[in-house]
Amino acid sequence: MSAAPPLRAAILGAGPAGAALAVLLARRGAQITLFDDDHRPALLVGESLVPAAIPILKTLGVEDETATFSCVKPGVSFVWSPADRFAFTFARFAPDVFPYAYNIPRPRFDESLARQADAAGAVRVVARARLVPAAPDGRGGELALAPETLAAAPHLDGRQPDLIVDATGRARHTSRVLGIAARVGPRKDAAHFAHFDGFRWDDAPGQVLVAPLGAGGWSWCIPLRDRLSVGIVLNQQDAARLGRTPEERLAAGIATDRWLASVVGGGARLTPVASYTNYQLISERAVGPGWVAVGDAFGFVDPMLSPGVFLALRSAQLVADALAPVLDRRVPAAPDRLATLLRPYAVEHSAALTAWSALIELFYDGRMLALMAAGRDWMANGSGRVKRAVQHHIERHIALQASGAATTSRYSRGLLRFLARYGLRGISPAAMSLR
Repeated sequence: MSAAPPLRAAILGAGPAGAALAVLLARRGAQITLFDDDHRPALLVGESLVPAAIPILKTLGVEDETATFSCVKPGVSFVWSPADRFAFTFARFAPDVFPYAYNIPRPRFDESLARQADAAGAVRVVARARLVPAAPDGRGGELALAPETLAAAPHLDGRQPDLIVDATGRARHTSRVLGIAARVGPRKDAAHFAHFDGFRWDDAPGQVLVAPLGAGGWSWCIPLRDRLSVGIVLNQQDAARLGRTPEERLAAGIATDRWLASVVGGGARLTPVASYTNYQLISERAVGPGWVAVGDAFGFVDPMLSPGVFLALRSAQLVADALAPVLDRRVPAAPDRLATLLRPYAVEHSAALTAWSALIELFYDGRMLALMAAGRDWMANGSGRVKRAVQHHIERHIALQASGAATTSRYSRGLLRFLARYGLRGISPAAMSLR
């Protein structure tokens, strides 16, 4: 009995999800066409990784190169007030949590992944790919490459691929072509950020700082190798009050916030100001006959806690694992068979997006910071062996979720929900919430 032919896949988008999937599939013998529009802005959101991304970088073979141009991220500090500063280091919870992550310049990181896809054997086509609904010719797929897109990849010999992968990010090309709706989260924030030098730093090198913003919302400070990424995230009404343009809003957000001004108020902006909106969205459907969505094309939850790049890489890993029977050439790459194999991925990744959304909501509504403050006050009143063990257990499960190591764990999630309801010891979450 002869083996099935190798999988022929077209991946639309060479960002982290698309490039990572190209690497993983090409290594397994698939014939990969990676469409890259060659448009990499100077700034991209997603400059800080969570520890769970590092094992995936190792699998992809790009961690060593990433380390050469990135800044090691030892942890995160939440600076809620002069008296409420909660610092976490990943190494404290090793080996359950990978002991470090990286702060990355995204364009260089993305290009590193794309070059790895080239090395694995993917054929990169510099073109903006376009999809159309498939013709009802009995093939069974829902989508096809548009004629001009197919012509831009002459090595395909005019034949449609077995699998189309939507890695177009928030453009959500497949969803737009097929009219697939999305679940939109409760927040409709705007983010403005840029890179600065001449900043003042009083925390550990590479430690990411998150703080409430005086104008509403919150701010981030992400140390890169030779500069600081500074961003503000706030609802669109508060953003409009800061100014008309992104430049005016970021400048005013820094100037009107005492803590943020103390960090970067005397610095110089090195880049244009980048802006993003619509931060919480999960597609209602991410798999169909002959196609699958990965990364932000499937869903994006929020920049809080920095899960975006990890979720993109993890989605690629899950898709590659789900396609093992086809990659091993045990079964043919028929559209319906591909959809059947990929549906468990869609269920698992949707659950991960939902779990991250729930965790992030605990920060926005103040319950997570109130819980940290309650734990600090509890330990200040004496710290015997049992008490220390209980507190470490609680902090470990917070770290397991926020690091990506066990964000979907039923026990960890249940523990936090219970503590956020019954363990606040009189501390009001409202005082630590973000509007």
